[in-house]
Amino acid sequence: MAKVTRDDVARLAGTSTAVVSYVINNGPRPVAPATRERVLAAIKDLGYRPDRVAQAMASRRTDLIGMIVPDARQPFFAEMAHAVEQAAAERGKMVLVGNSDYRDEREVHYLRAFLGMRVSGLILVSQGMSERAASEIEAWDARIVLLHERPEAIDDVAVVTDDIGGAQLATRHLLEHGHPYVACLGGVENTPEVGDPVADHVEGWRRAMLESGRSVEGRLFQAPYNRYDAYQVALEVLSGPDRPPAIFCATDDQAIGVLRAARELRIDVPGELAVAGFDDVKEAALTDPPLTTVASDRPAMARAAVDLVLDDGLRVSGSRRERLKQFPSALVIRRSCGCR
Repeated sequence: MAKVTRDDVARLAGTSTAVVSYVINNGPRPVAPATRERVLAAIKDLGYRPDRVAQAMASRRTDLIGMIVPDARQPFFAEMAHAVEQAAAERGKMVLVGNSDYRDEREVHYLRAFLGMRVSGLILVSQGMSERAASEIEAWDARIVLLHERPEAIDDVAVVTDDIGGAQLATRHLLEHGHPYVACLGGVENTPEVGDPVADHVEGWRRAMLESGRSVEGRLFQAPYNRYDAYQVALEVLSGPDRPPAIFCATDDQAIGVLRAARELRIDVPGELAVAGFDDVKEAALTDPPLTTVASDRPAMARAAVDLVLDDGLRVSGSRRERLKQFPSALVIRRSCGCR
């Protein structure tokens, strides 16, 4: 059976191949509604499938968006990637996801691979941008949107949530339960001080503690972002002589590790230990007890990132603040903090 071509569609629809192209690519020129309907009907009747490879070669762009995350096994990044995929599908794009595994060389590998594939744009979730990665981005002059955090190494358009404000909300709420202080499970020792969400969560905790007249000395504990390593750290913290009455965790995954450690040590949550997290991953509602946490509007953030990376107005001018699209955080109260 002969392959159906764009010429076949144009003949059946009674129009030109250029108009067929405008309908398929949704531009660059407008098409009258009646003509568009004829073209779409002809495409359906003939079973026409556009040659995406040829289109990409002609336009030097594909229908792909590259997305790099630190670790898609972690619930927050998995849910964020899913939200980006859904937002991209609404724009007729597909998403390729690469895991940097928190390693500079892996991040650079995927930057080169995706940009070399001529993706329409790149959405980057970077845990501390390296100079190599920043140089790679500058060399390609790529269409890039930073999502979830904004590393100091590059000054590009970013979509983030109010990490500091959200952490303050959670810490203040724990203090309002009457606890003498709130400990914090933060990031690892090499967590960037600026532009990293975990660092901002720690900063929000610090501000809330100091504003209430509490000391933060000796009350910040370093832990990896995942639940498994956080569980090991929590076992040590909760087994010590100065067990904290409440803990704010920089991520929900860490908080899940803390809840497991408390259960193993027979520490009642929230009776003997109040716990709050940050991210509001879906699993937070199913922990025992359900986890009080801070939520960001991931679907809205994903749509904003996709729109920015695909729209011609991506390269906005102005100050660093003007190039930052920030969404508010919201406290989600469940039982782990002591509320009914």
